[in-house]
Amino acid sequence: MFSHVTVGVGDLDRAARFYDALLAPLGLSQRPVTPDDGPPSRCWGDPVRPLPRFYAYNPFNRHAASAGNGSMVAFQAASPEAVDAAYAAGMAAGGSGEGAPGERLHYGKGYYGAYLRDPDGNKIHVVHRGDLVAS
Repeated sequence: MFSHVTVGVGDLDRAARFYDALLAPLGLSQRPVTPDDGPPSRCWGDPVRPLPRFYAYNPFNRHAASAGNGSMVAFQAASPEAVDAAYAAGMAAGGSGEGAPGERLHYGKGYYGAYLRDPDGNKIHVVHRGDLVAS
């Protein structure tokens, strides 16, 4: 469904440390970014699939990065343990908590997730959907 998702950040090195830590337990890693005359960026994805991709960018308009009110990026985890590991790694790498890991049965049986914000305030959700088969 998605080609890629982007978030704006003010400090790419700080964002890279955060997302490297957060995404490693989910099997995602940084990949090279092909220069395209756009602003500096970093990219993460599944090493065996070209898409989807997740990008952290310095804003194109060169204004300060800001988190979108009501915006959130959700990353799928293979297990509740992967949610726990990603949340702990993200918190240790400068994230702030928005909801500790745990079951959220009001979203569905087997739904296990955690919420945090990256160092720039972008809201991130890490979720294991035990109620659905991953595709």
